[in-house]
Amino acid sequence: MRILMLCAILLLPALVAGADPSPAQRFVGHWRLISFEQRSPSGEVIQPFGKDPIGRISYDAGGHVSAQLMRRDRAKFANSDFQKGTDAENRDAFTGYAAYYGSYTVDEKAGTVTHHVEGAWFPNWIGTTLLRRYEFRGNQLKLWADLPAGPSVLVWERIP
Repeated sequence: MRILMLCAILLLPALVAGADPSPAQRFVGHWRLISFEQRSPSGEVIQPFGKDPIGRISYDAGGHVSAQLMRRDRAKFANSDFQKGTDAENRDAFTGYAAYYGSYTVDEKAGTVTHHVEGAWFPNWIGTTLLRRYEFRGNQLKLWADLPAGPSVLVWERIP
């Protein structure tokens, strides 16, 4: 009996490690932005950060999320002091970038992940929740969002 129990104790971690990860566990890691598209009310497809946006989203096992997205071709300011940008430079920098951090929860039954925003480049997001539908396909993560500008889909690729 002792040998049986010892075998069970020694083999259990190996059995658990070989099991498929849950959707919540699959989020954990770092992801690179592949594409970001929105659909306008008229049905037109818009790429808010251009055809080749860049970004990262990271989920950790402790339930924290951090996301940054931007236009690849953002113009530099004429002055190296960011506090001395012109109104046009500040507007372009702000509208070509998005970032936030906070915690996240996964509802596997509903197929959604909720980002609970603690800090953000857009002050109105602070203290809010951002609901996303999700789908994993190979090494990619698709997130669908209903944004004020229209329904959006973001495609992320896992960074090894």
